[in-house]
Amino acid sequence: MIRASHDNEPLRIADQLRRAFDGSAWHGPALLELLDDVDAATAAAKPLPNVHSIWELVLHIAAWDGAVLRRLGGKKAQLKAAQNFPPVPEPTKAAWREALEQTKRTHHALVKTVAALPDQRLRDRVPGKRYDFCHMLHGLVQHELYHAGQIAILKKAM
Repeated sequence: MIRASHDNEPLRIADQLRRAFDGSAWHGPALLELLDDVDAATAAAKPLPNVHSIWELVLHIAAWDGAVLRRLGGKKAQLKAAQNFPPVPEPTKAAWREALEQTKRTHHALVKTVAALPDQRLRDRVPGKRYDFCHMLHGLVQHELYHAGQIAILKKAM
C-alpha cells in the first residue's frame, strides 16, 4: 500500500488515486467498493434515460487512466469518442469480470507510475497540453470520484 508522505507530492497524489479507486476514501465508498456487488446485468442496465451505464463509466475510467499513463510516458493522448466511452460488449459475467480486471490493472499501473515520479516531473507540461502533470493528476483523482458518485446514484436508481 502506498502511504502519502508530507514532502513527496507524487506519493500524495498516488495515495489519493488509490483511495478514490480501492478504498479508505474520506468521502465514502471508493469505485471498487461501489462495484463489489454489481453483476453484468446491473452494470449494463440503463435505469435513467440519456445516462451512461455503470459498465460504460468503468470503461471510460479505464480509458482515461490509460491515456494518463501514456502521457506520463511522454506521448500525446487525446481520446476520440469511441475511445472516450468504449462500446460495451455482450453483457456476460466473463466480459464484466474482464472489464473490471483490465480497469484494475490499468489503474494499479498508473498508481505505481505516479508514486515513482520525481517531484520535479509534476511541473513538466503534459505533451500537447497547456497544463502540467500535477494539474492533470489532481484532475484525474477528481474525475474518478465524479464517476464513482454517478455509479452510486445509478445503483440507487435500480
